[in-house]
Amino acid sequence: MRITVFGGTGPTGLLLIDQALAEGHEVVAYARTPSKLPVHERLTAVQGQLDDAAAIAQAVRGSDAVLSTLGPTTKKADAPPLVSGYRHIVAAMREHGVERLVVMGTPSNTDPADGKEAKVSLMVTAIRKFQPVAYDAIVTIGQIVRESGLKWTIVRFPLLSDGPKTASLNVRNVGDKGGIRLSRANAAAYYLQQLTDSTQIGRAPFITDK
Repeated sequence: MRITVFGGTGPTGLLLIDQALAEGHEVVAYARTPSKLPVHERLTAVQGQLDDAAAIAQAVRGSDAVLSTLGPTTKKADAPPLVSGYRHIVAAMREHGVERLVVMGTPSNTDPADGKEAKVSLMVTAIRKFQPVAYDAIVTIGQIVRESGLKWTIVRFPLLSDGPKTASLNVRNVGDKGGIRLSRANAAAYYLQQLTDSTQIGRAPFITDK
């Protein structure tokens, strides 16, 4: 497939690109600093900021799916461009008929199927209290994606690690039995599974290593 990746210069995004290329996909990576991307004959870099609607549209046009690992940081100034960027991504996908969207979320993006899980609740409460700008951004992004009319999946991450890719992972709801850690390699692999797996369309799975 031809896929467009946003957030490809981050740790998870780089693994996503590497795995996508290894699986034979053609990748278009939208990046502020393309020099951070690997060099590959099936990788095309599009340089731009998240407020550049025209460049985002260029990156999205002609792709089969958009995969984004973009998420809030602790820098307050990063939140408004991030939210704006997701609005531009959704608009570009609608304009060019690209339906499949897979984005990063966190348990701050609540889901009707969720139950209670003490450790997760503590994490969400801490983010909301000590990083309210990041919390508001991730919640707003979730709303943008859910209301997009696209074939979306919000992949909710727990605490990320640099652990290895494993043979399986735990796809669950908050409140189900499982851990609270996920390797970036497993996160990248799960993203790519969504290219051919329609069971999570319109859903927000919480994925953990165990």
